[in-house]
Amino acid sequence: MADTRPVFFFDIDNCLYPKSRRVHDHMAELIDDYFMRHLNLDRDEAYRLHTEYYTNYGLAIEGLVRHHEIDALEYNREVDDALPLESIIFPDPLLRNMLQDMDKSKVKLWLFTNAYVNHGKRVVRLLGVDDLFEGLTFCDYGQRPLICKPHEEMFQKAMKEAGVTDVKKCYFVDDSAMNCRKAQEIGWTSAHLVEGVDPLPAVPAGNYQIRYLNELRTLFPQFFKSS
Repeated sequence: MADTRPVFFFDIDNCLYPKSRRVHDHMAELIDDYFMRHLNLDRDEAYRLHTEYYTNYGLAIEGLVRHHEIDALEYNREVDDALPLESIIFPDPLLRNMLQDMDKSKVKLWLFTNAYVNHGKRVVRLLGVDDLFEGLTFCDYGQRPLICKPHEEMFQKAMKEAGVTDVKKCYFVDDSAMNCRKAQEIGWTSAHLVEGVDPLPAVPAGNYQIRYLNELRTLFPQFFKSS
């Protein structure tokens, strides 16, 4: 029997855990160090180029591969895999409770990240929620060209891997305004997570804006066992 459930796609970094964990800050430092070592740049220029690539492509690594023929898997080992996540991310009972309350007979839960598979699996394992998702779509650093959010091909890849063909059955939460806008543009229903301390964008990104992940209960009560 065909699986006709809608799919709820969850971003991982700065979405399943709060920005206050400062994983992004640790990663940014490692990325700048990588740019300095491999491109022979000083720290200011490394930061500038890192920011430019992230802004233009959604991932610093895409700019490195595109313009400098960097080995993306080597980059992953020296940046993502080198993060001291075991001392930063811990099991989150509230997150687990929310995800467990989603009715799996009515919706499929799927992870959707721009990180490589190692990092994605590592984060959800440390959060203690790895058993609650049915799959993971990640940016394959071994592929050329690299495909990542917000490129439409990445969203198509996620749909194919999650086994859904109708964009109206795709729901999505991400902390990236750029990714949420693209999701809405292609017909997904997207919720942009903007943490309480951060300013809201002048133009809303996606269909909804939320301050806390738990607000998904209110927006999509049809997917939860309890209100």
